[in-house]
Amino acid sequence: MTRLADLAELVRAPAALSVPGDVLSGAAAAGALDRRTPALAGASVLLYWAGMAANDWADRRLDAVERPERPIPSGRIRPATALGVAAGLTAAGLAVAGAAGGRRATAVAVPLAATIWGYDLLAKNTPAGPAVMAACRGLDVLLGASAGPARGRGGREAPPAARGLVRALPAALTVAAHTWTVTALSRREVAGADRRLPRATLAGTALVAATALGRPDPVPAALAAGYAGRYGAAQVRVLADPSPARVRAAVGAGITGLPALQGALTARAGNRLLGLAVAAAAPLGRRLARLISPT
Repeated sequence: MTRLADLAELVRAPAALSVPGDVLSGAAAAGALDRRTPALAGASVLLYWAGMAANDWADRRLDAVERPERPIPSGRIRPATALGVAAGLTAAGLAVAGAAGGRRATAVAVPLAATIWGYDLLAKNTPAGPAVMAACRGLDVLLGASAGPARGRGGREAPPAARGLVRALPAALTVAAHTWTVTALSRREVAGADRRLPRATLAGTALVAATALGRPDPVPAALAAGYAGRYGAAQVRVLADPSPARVRAAVGAGITGLPALQGALTARAGNRLLGLAVAAAAPLGRRLARLISPT
């Protein structure tokens, strides 16, 4: 019988703490924060977990050599079970997105799900891999903006949903750029990295943090600095010692540090308290990562 702990490891359950902030930052940027937002965040988590399960199913033969301790190669979860979990979570995520946000949310959730599966099955081990994964996270941010502003100024009719997507595009590109750096590093978790890679990702991290600042405001500035400091320090350690262990640590720092970036983007949109709440997921994610690896 498959244990719940094994399923949690399969889907990297704690890493999902980095997911709701995508939707929240997108909704905040679009002025679309309302009762639909939590459900859209839930749909995002389901699709994320689906991608993790599909990833391990697609990599099961490679993991048997490089990471035999993972749930599938270790025999704790059968390949068919992992594939079924991935398919079921995908269907559930699309259903929740459609129920919460209607056709507009579905129009973003379907390409998001397709991009997740495309990464796992086709793009992961190709030069396009980091860009495809970045597209996944960018679409996830736009999922939060897909319903459009809840209402216009002064109670007037809300602007078209497309306008909300345009407003959220800078936040989506910022999260996508961060994701590119993490994914590029993750491809060197087993063999170690050439020092040129952490130099490039470190420069990208600095640019991402600067983009998240926006107008002068101490809250997004502090959150962006915290994000850059922790994730950047992990990459500096890779520069000093580009071993697989240091690369894996940097990848973990990038995953668990993402809520601080999402919080900065949310606060930049004028939702400071919500931004701080989103960023609070970062330390919790780091604690849970000691129990279940996010990579």
